[in-house]
Amino acid sequence: MSKKIEKIVALFLAFALIFSLAAGCTKTETNDPGQTNDPGQTTTPDPEPTEPAMSWDDGSGNYVRQDDEEVYELALSDYERLMAEAKAADNNDERFVLYAQAEAYLLDAAVMIPTTTQGGAYTISRVAPRSIPYVQWGNDDDRWHTRVISGDDFLTPAERDQMLDAWSKAVLGEGEYDPAAMMTAMGHTIATDYTTTFSTAPVTIDWLNTSSQADTEITVQTVEGLVEYNRLGQMQPALATSWDISDDGLTYTFHIRQGVKWYTSEGREYAELTARDFEAGFHHMLDAAAGLEWLVEGVIVGVDEYLGGGSWDDVGYKATDDYTLTVTLVQPTSYFLTMLSYSVFLPICDSFYRAQGGVYGIEEFAAATAEGASGYSFGQATNVASQVYCGPYLLQQLNKDSQILVVKNPNYWNAETTTLNSIKWIYDDGSNPDAIYNDTLNGTYADVTLGAASGLLAKAQADGNFDKYAYVSDTTSTSYFGGLNLNRGTFVLENGNCASPKDEAAKISTANALGNKNFRKAMMHAFDKGTQNATTRGEELKLTNLRNMYTHPEFVQLENDVTVGGESFAAGTMYGDLVAHYLAKLDKDINIKDGTNGWFAPEAAKQYLEAAKAELGDTVSYPIQIDVVYLSTSEGNTAQAAAYKAVIEDTLGSENVQVNLVEATTTEDYYASGYRADNGQAGNFDMFYGSGWGPDFGDPCTYLDTFLGLGAGYMTKVIGLF
Repeated sequence: MSKKIEKIVALFLAFALIFSLAAGCTKTETNDPGQTNDPGQTTTPDPEPTEPAMSWDDGSGNYVRQDDEEVYELALSDYERLMAEAKAADNNDERFVLYAQAEAYLLDAAVMIPTTTQGGAYTISRVAPRSIPYVQWGNDDDRWHTRVISGDDFLTPAERDQMLDAWSKAVLGEGEYDPAAMMTAMGHTIATDYTTTFSTAPVTIDWLNTSSQADTEITVQTVEGLVEYNRLGQMQPALATSWDISDDGLTYTFHIRQGVKWYTSEGREYAELTARDFEAGFHHMLDAAAGLEWLVEGVIVGVDEYLGGGSWDDVGYKATDDYTLTVTLVQPTSYFLTMLSYSVFLPICDSFYRAQGGVYGIEEFAAATAEGASGYSFGQATNVASQVYCGPYLLQQLNKDSQILVVKNPNYWNAETTTLNSIKWIYDDGSNPDAIYNDTLNGTYADVTLGAASGLLAKAQADGNFDKYAYVSDTTSTSYFGGLNLNRGTFVLENGNCASPKDEAAKISTANALGNKNFRKAMMHAFDKGTQNATTRGEELKLTNLRNMYTHPEFVQLENDVTVGGESFAAGTMYGDLVAHYLAKLDKDINIKDGTNGWFAPEAAKQYLEAAKAELGDTVSYPIQIDVVYLSTSEGNTAQAAAYKAVIEDTLGSENVQVNLVEATTTEDYYASGYRADNGQAGNFDMFYGSGWGPDFGDPCTYLDTFLGLGAGYMTKVIGLF
């Protein structure tokens, strides 16, 4: 997401697939492609070991995985402490400052490195800019029922700018933004169907039993929540017609829209939607524990206790009658309403769920869905009839190797806003970008990204489409990042593919090295993200979509002047400026601004490596081997992997660090090595840079909580933990 690109979305996606298939809708500024950090602004590495020694040697020369909690404590104890302080803050402004301090420590720990965001690429498109919900968090930007698409030609940059100007004025209350009317006035026809691509299929159509965007990008078309953002970024009533908030800020009472129905995949009415369906969805979500439940821990009364074995009766999420839902919070939560656009609060049809063998209760659900159990058939990706739908579309086809199709639900309560009769996803493994480009030109697809590695940028420049139609797509709040595996537990997939070439001694050396903060900082400062990005974006745009901190730097800002720890910050200070303030005290070689090669500092990287060597002594043998799994069917992903190997070995010396490129020949193997890995132990990599997170609600903790320890943080699996 949410956007989770991984959602809770988080979002593991192969960069090259994103670059070759995804397309944005608006224009953004292009930055100076030559910008790098000043090598003279280096931070002196710690002269003494910064972490207690830990060995992955079992004493007999064999690799042995260590305790996750101990490894986490060594690397991120300061981060978890600062996060706890932030959550105990008295007000939002103080909390934002403390979150920024925690994020600075996370970045300085060098267990992860922010790499890119979405967009910032040359694109040609028939899609109207900002015709779908415009919001930085949640699932709503994946809701496409209001998407407007030209039925004939691509939009020109001038037409796009004209529409964006109208959108900007509408946001300020100066007129309306009607993209269909504007495009018609420009001479375009309006398309009624939309076709795009997918590279990894949903594994479930149970939207409350998944935290993957690969699943929710499809299902969000077919279900609706309490609220929905519109194309101007304004929250609007959806299945809740209105709501009341108690004076103490603890109780939210939602009034559910009457007359809304659930429909089968074939469009047959199944049942009326009631408040009970929202309670059922929340109950089922907690029982399934698929990575959504942590979002509401400590937020809604009784959730923590229920997950620990308590009673559902004590959970503060109840239907008090057919059309009233009451939610009770643990404490006033300023961003609670922003959470409602994420899938954690979606309904399910209670009667249908029970008819498919659904049960309530954590132990009961585990028993019903255990291997070998029978009778539970709800939300199976192999059967579109195993779910019912209340949203703008009905899911009618889902074939993981070929095609996914949703068609307009004519009985949707707000059907007049649905601009598309159907949305179709066609499977693409990235192996034939020319076919995607040609199919876009002939109208099969509405847009295509013009990548350098795919050859499409040169192709569009040669045939004139670049000069006539190309624009730079908008960047977003989604942050992709690379993670170093601090406690590797898998060196080959269960099917025997993607095997590490390392022997036991090399495994131990790599683990010992990655357990050392100075070695990790050497790796991260040696990573020339600009050079790697140029393989897919081209030299001109190699910096445009680079991101250098985890949270979007302009995600929030201070509302009031605030003093924290004796330091004062002015009202209006952007969150990114707060992170930069604290990070400067820890590592002056990181520039957190978007659009800069903000981590690449080769001289500092070499200094950190020398400090690491002194600390590691004879516990390692060189070169340290770093496994990177890449998708060989994707030209872009292959080029990125080769670039990563080159920049690391060139900067640190191949005699010191050797990057092993481990081939995945299928998307299934590639994703199994990272995206679909169930936990930290299952991650089959030393460095994985295809992970992403899209925020679920409007507070920095939507990003930062994902790196909390003890399994509370969803993304710690990308650093090999929990």
